[in-house]
Amino acid sequence: MAGHWALMNTPLGPIRVTWDAGKLTAVDLEPAPAVAGGAPAVPGAFARALDAYFEDGAYRFDLSLRLAGTTFQQEVWGALRAIPPGRTLTYGQVAHELRTSPRAVGGACRANPCPIVIPCHRVVGAHGLGGFGGDLSGRKLTVKRWLLGHEGARLPG
Repeated sequence: MAGHWALMNTPLGPIRVTWDAGKLTAVDLEPAPAVAGGAPAVPGAFARALDAYFEDGAYRFDLSLRLAGTTFQQEVWGALRAIPPGRTLTYGQVAHELRTSPRAVGGACRANPCPIVIPCHRVVGAHGLGGFGGDLSGRKLTVKRWLLGHEGARLPG
């Protein structure tokens, strides 16, 4: 998706924030090393919202978004935005709510272009943390654990 981007320092390390026409389009928690072409700074509304979240895990995002995804993915992302900070649901619970399968919910979570803002980290496995961004171990799972802890969620397993 076309647009502007900038790197922002966070407690998780640098993240890449992408926007177009005043709407947030992506948050990359593991940006590649910076290349020429990024904007000098994340626009005020996006930076303030992300800073507010990192300051207080109970912060609820209310940003204008433009998300590229299928109708089904958009439906899942809408359900994720309804999960309050500090609470988790299993893939199966979200799937039951949407009358689909846990695997399909996991696929939509993996395709989420705006992690943190669309809180896919609040969806966990039935018997443990589950994955994050397609990862079942490593740094991404450490980030998921950190985000849930920051929000005061009780961690599974």
